[in-house]
Amino acid sequence: MSSESPRRWRDWWQVLAVIVVAMGVAHGLQARREAVDEELASALRAVAQPGDLRMLGSETCRFCWAARQWLEKAQVPYQECLIERDAACAADYQRTGAQGTPTFMVRGQVAQRGFEPEALLKALQAVKPRSS
Repeated sequence: MSSESPRRWRDWWQVLAVIVVAMGVAHGLQARREAVDEELASALRAVAQPGDLRMLGSETCRFCWAARQWLEKAQVPYQECLIERDAACAADYQRTGAQGTPTFMVRGQVAQRGFEPEALLKALQAVKPRSS
């Protein structure tokens, strides 16, 4: 057995150790992100009433798809209309001057383009509910 053999094994164990540590860090970061997502989802559910949140979306928009998935998983009440399928939705989209989808309306006011749960929460907290 040459002196190179134990050295090679030690090098492989070091590489394996780095991989295991990296996987542990990645798992920890993912768990933290899920906890933050759940906190946001809970806060959004607490302030969003049916009809408060409307997403002007597109059939081919991958950002719309991601927003839809997040909102549904979080069980946040929202309405969605697709600008390709619904003329009233397309007119609302044009009226807002939006330049991309998704465009979110909070209680009838344009809140944001794109999808950021934190920004939706702030908008819901800032825009007073419509009187019935």
